[in-house]
Amino acid sequence: MSAVTQNAKASADFMAKLTRTRESLLQLAEQHGRPSGQSPIVVQASSLGAEDMVISHLINTLELDFGIFILQTGMLHPETMALLARLKTDSRAPVAVYEPRREAVVQFVGREGDDAMFKSIDLRKACCSIRKMEPLGRALDGKSAWITGLRREQSGARAEVPLLDSSDPVRAKLNPLADWTWGDVWHYISVHGVTYNPLHDRFFPSIGCAPCTRAISLGEDFRAGRWWWEDETAKECGLHGADKNKQQEESHA
Repeated sequence: MSAVTQNAKASADFMAKLTRTRESLLQLAEQHGRPSGQSPIVVQASSLGAEDMVISHLINTLELDFGIFILQTGMLHPETMALLARLKTDSRAPVAVYEPRREAVVQFVGREGDDAMFKSIDLRKACCSIRKMEPLGRALDGKSAWITGLRREQSGARAEVPLLDSSDPVRAKLNPLADWTWGDVWHYISVHGVTYNPLHDRFFPSIGCAPCTRAISLGEDFRAGRWWWEDETAKECGLHGADKNKQQEESHA
């Protein structure tokens, strides 16, 4: 059974949510317009999951002057890499790919091994730092706003995700699907024929690096397949605390 068949079920107020989402993207474009002849200063951070493919589709259909970036960690599933290639071909918005520093990866793997992420939370987070956090810093450098696929329904840690997070004075963060349900996401994909990662058809609702992602069973929450060997409270890589962490580091510098 496809993920569309299994999950596509719009909430009663879906059209109102979609309208708010479109308006929030258009307002962001108005407030953070790209200077003529320069690179986009508003970017979407995409993991190529279902939510992100919906946002990319909206950016492209609304013809917004935004960019899209992907963190190619070097450990993504083949299915994710194939979807990346298709997005780069089909997207109106420019798609940038950021990779970790090769020497940092080589040194880490040489010191800790290929399976370091399974040895301790600290080592797993160190791996995320090298493969995700450092490239994220480069991806966001010089940008005035970024867009994510965070939804309140995804986990308890994300239950208070705002539509617009302006807590960082340097860079606004828009979460245009914050109040969407999983059924809303798949309803949009179904109606608009949005291309998605085939891993979703195999019960992968949340897709990250191959060693750190598994399919989930009926009744498990959305992020149960991410770092499943860890305590529930540890299941973030740090990407969505990046701006706050950077501010804290700078305040103590």
